[in-house]
Amino acid sequence: MARYQIILAYDGTGLAGSQRQAQARTAQSVLEAALTRLGWQERSILLAGRTDTGVHATGQVAAFNLEWKHSDEELVQALNSFLPPDVAVRHANIVCEGFHPRFDAIARRYRYRLFCQKVRDPLRERFAWRVWPPVEDNVLQTVASFLIGKHDFAAFGTPPRPGSSSVRTVMKAEWQQQGDEWLFEVQADAFLYRMVRRMVFIQVAAGQGKVSAEVVADLVAGRQRVASAGLAPAHGLTLVEVTYPE
Repeated sequence: MARYQIILAYDGTGLAGSQRQAQARTAQSVLEAALTRLGWQERSILLAGRTDTGVHATGQVAAFNLEWKHSDEELVQALNSFLPPDVAVRHANIVCEGFHPRFDAIARRYRYRLFCQKVRDPLRERFAWRVWPPVEDNVLQTVASFLIGKHDFAAFGTPPRPGSSSVRTVMKAEWQQQGDEWLFEVQADAFLYRMVRRMVFIQVAAGQGKVSAEVVADLVAGRQRVASAGLAPAHGLTLVEVTYPE
């Protein structure tokens, strides 16, 4: 019996998030179903983090114990043969017995994708948020810089447990333009519930001139609370990477 760490990718469109639910299809439930066909007998796998309904992943991390007498690559192939088309294992390896994908992580990185078009684009809108009017580059870069550092991000989300801290440290927050598309990369030690989507929403509002850059600064500093409706759509968000100590 060994503990395995796997890197999991999924298209969140047809999933009710990452964590198992009683009456819903999730990334955890389909992975556990595939593992069961390989003789896995535990009650639950461990996940690095929670993703909402509709959110995608290329770097979700899961861990489980399994009696497996073949190579890591053969485990990847076996799991993928039992997984549905919208979920795939990208990598597998043996880790130490006490490894926990959530509590051992030192950073998470998310990417949000949007594009600026007046008319809808059905081929892109499955994985990106269409916004109009367009956003201003210099404004996006300015407000993104406010997010970097250690702050109380209570205005952007809620902690995983009631009463726990909403202080997080953001190491990276930057926008990159590719034609009419924009990619927001954000990395932090951890994230609050819906934190990234609220970050994106208020930055886009600033980039469109709907709110001032000072409003974003006030939110980060705790001088103002974000409106409850301020939430970018889930389908533009992807969990890209979870980082661990070497």
